Amino acid sequence: MSELIEVGVKLRDRALREGFEEAAVLVTHTESLMVKFANSEPSVVQRWSSREASVYLAKNQRLLGTSVPVGSLEEAYRLISELHSLHAKVPPSMLYAPLPEPEKPQPLEGLVDRKLIDVLHDPSSVSEAVVEAALRHSIDYFAGMFQVSYERKALVTSKGAELEEEATSLKMYIRSFAGEGSGQWALGSRRFDLQRIEEVASTASRLAFESRRQEDVPPGKYDVILSPMVVGNLFNIVADMATASSILMGASIFVNKAPGDKVASEQLTIIDAPRNSELPGSTAFDDEGVPTYSKPIVEKGVLANILHNTKTAAKFGARSTGNAGLIFPRVWALEVLPGGYSLDEMIREVREGLVVTNNWYTRLQNYIEGTFSTITRDAVLIVRNGEVVGAARKMRIADALPRMLNSIAAIGREVYDIHWWEVDTPTRAPYILFREVGTSKHTA
Repeated sequence: MSELIEVGVKLRDRALREGFEEAAVLVTHTESLMVKFANSEPSVVQRWSSREASVYLAKNQRLLGTSVPVGSLEEAYRLISELHSLHAKVPPSMLYAPLPEPEKPQPLEGLVDRKLIDVLHDPSSVSEAVVEAALRHSIDYFAGMFQVSYERKALVTSKGAELEEEATSLKMYIRSFAGEGSGQWALGSRRFDLQRIEEVASTASRLAFESRRQEDVPPGKYDVILSPMVVGNLFNIVADMATASSILMGASIFVNKAPGDKVASEQLTIIDAPRNSELPGSTAFDDEGVPTYSKPIVEKGVLANILHNTKTAAKFGARSTGNAGLIFPRVWALEVLPGGYSLDEMIREVREGLVVTNNWYTRLQNYIEGTFSTITRDAVLIVRNGEVVGAARKMRIADALPRMLNSIAAIGREVYDIHWWEVDTPTRAPYILFREVGTSKHTA
């Protein structure tokens, strides 16, 4: 029995002795390194190690969940005891269903890259490569970070599941500045690939250089090519809306849709990809111990699957899709299937439009209608008659997700693995051309 399984067993057994009828305990131990860049050089190197237990507890169909650092088992025991004293004040859950019987998931190969563990101990060569790649273009300076982690996790449930997994991950972004312009790119991966790391820095600097002189673009409707950074941000929202909990809470464009309904251009396929071992987020089992599998959320424009844990599945008369988080269903990792266009070919398809390379502050005004706005960040390239002719100042995209999903005109054939704070679910995505996207003036 490993030490993490042993911790999980002790917490599970303590919960059952306290009087809970069911318990699931996910224990994670993570070692991390972060290198921060400022003024075009490494500025801070941080290392940390953490151990945490996420605990799900049930009694009389009342559900409780929490996470606690496991520096001391006694502290975790005390918290479990306090939760038991509180459970009677919690109403029974309309989503209660018993934890599933344990299954043996097929292990995922390739989740650990020893080269990333080497970087965890000595990041100097990566830091040097980032600086060299970022300064290949004429920029003023750059900033950013890369983070490397090695995580071990163990899941123990009162149904008898005892599962373990280990994985490495890399998460990074670089933001470069030149004149009025800036450019940013990001990467998320379970593998070490120095060329891809250098491409992040080089791409950020190239975009900054291309946008160094900017002009105002009047608000209106434009054909817009969204980069994988922006596609990742918006499609994270779309995928979260496909979880059963979002639908039940009325926070989804799929509230009035059912699997089989057309929801997007037939060119679009979005996959929940927990079995893609190259993407952070990939895993062989969910937080209830159910084996994961890759599945389309949208397939050729049709809503293909709603994402479930055992509780929402019981409510919907369905089966778990292996997407259980601690309490609610969750998305593990996303793949947007590529199309047949190069970026240059997509640009040639645009008479008057924009290439939006990054965004932030995405906000939904109406979840069911999918109306939203987001602010462009970094390079926005102006396209006229199939050519990039300049760069635009900051603006706002204001549109509706259902309309945009149905307005896709072209999908790129090259995909990029994106993971940073605006793309919280790691996403493999291409550039995508959308027709007649609404824009408005950004006001600070």
